[in-house]
Amino acid sequence: MSHKRIPKRKAAIAAGGVVALGVAAVLLPNANASQDGASNGAAAPRTLKAADASDLASRLRSMLGDAFAGSYYDAAGRQLVVNVISGNGDNAVVQAKRAGATVREVDNSLAELQAGARTLKADATIPGTAWAVDPKTNKIVVTADSTVTGAKWDKVESTVQSLGSGMATLKKSAGTFKTFVSGGDAVFAQAGGGTVRCSLGFNVTASDGSPAFLTAGHCGVAAAQWSDSQTGRPIATVDQATFPGEGDFSLVKYDDPNTQAAGEVNVGGGQTVRIAKAAEATVGAQVFRMGSTTGLHDGTVTGLDATVNFQSETDPNGVDTVTGLIQTDVCAEPGDSGGSLFTQDGSAIGLTSGGSGDCTTGGETFFQPVTTALQATGATLGDAGAGAGDQAGGGDALGGGTAAPSGAVGQSGAGDQPGAGDQPGAGDQPGAGDQSGAAAEDGSRLTETH
Repeated sequence: MSHKRIPKRKAAIAAGGVVALGVAAVLLPNANASQDGASNGAAAPRTLKAADASDLASRLRSMLGDAFAGSYYDAAGRQLVVNVISGNGDNAVVQAKRAGATVREVDNSLAELQAGARTLKADATIPGTAWAVDPKTNKIVVTADSTVTGAKWDKVESTVQSLGSGMATLKKSAGTFKTFVSGGDAVFAQAGGGTVRCSLGFNVTASDGSPAFLTAGHCGVAAAQWSDSQTGRPIATVDQATFPGEGDFSLVKYDDPNTQAAGEVNVGGGQTVRIAKAAEATVGAQVFRMGSTTGLHDGTVTGLDATVNFQSETDPNGVDTVTGLIQTDVCAEPGDSGGSLFTQDGSAIGLTSGGSGDCTTGGETFFQPVTTALQATGATLGDAGAGAGDQAGGGDALGGGTAAPSGAVGQSGAGDQPGAGDQPGAGDQPGAGDQSGAAAEDGSRLTETH
């Protein structure tokens, strides 16, 4: 069994002796942090866990109406910061403070920021660009990757300038925005004369009660049938897939209705984190990503409702625009597509879509919100199939491969658990994922497929 070096931003796992369900306490030290819980009449901000801050933000958005201008989680102070429109009167400020939030008065309303995003969509939908609202600056942050040069850069820059310096900012990314559909040991499919690889996100129960899993939509449109080993027979079939457009998600049903599909994320070394629920992302909150190529990494949510314009692989002059994504500074690499994004309390947050950079230099990565995918597909989180709980869950590549994936946390990799539903071949393919990027077989020419 191979052991690779630990890449930058790798989330730490204690070596050896950590029982599966106890890993959360090691990986996620604030999982059981308490709330101070000020009374409703007190002005002092409450100390909150990230999940509770997300819930409070949702309540305040409904309570404050047009006065609400976004929010973010201050991880250092463990407080929710809520933006309130300046000059909107004291009532909104008082309500937010009584609810336990830290209040900040800002100039740009959500409606104005959304109007700015529509201008960008109309005038700057260029491959290699992305934008999202940053509540910390109360602006739209527009990012252009390394392919946006010359006239394309001028177009993006002039559009951002037309919005005004108080509304939008422009930054350059050193990498290239792409979907992470190739490389690593994960779920496999045959398409375009090659092998496509992605990562399992979360096991779910489909609306008809059958066991299934969520992964990236660009994986689901690449191929209809998926296997748990590179040369094995298909064990799951795509039921629904969305990409490009309003999301990047697919629901894939296991062909065997008795497949064991536990509600867990396998983080390597025989360790799992139990997934208790789906939750909305909160800007500023710490998140963990598990993928079959790079293993476990952590980072921070930096934007919501992000729009990303991927270069189309099927049309050299085309663009695949995806909306409604979560933006983070968590790294990812080819093969991590569809992998799990979750929080310290075991909340399912997102599915890896794409981004720029890698886990050596860093970069931006975008995720499909799990809540939106569940609502669209009618699926629910939770164990499905007979004997659920005996199998490693989302993120473990269905047991594909006995070797650690490239850079996997210095331990045995995701996939050391028995395969999904104990299907033949699950987890017994030697060396799967023992290639860094596996360019010879991973279908890398299908960097984006639809």
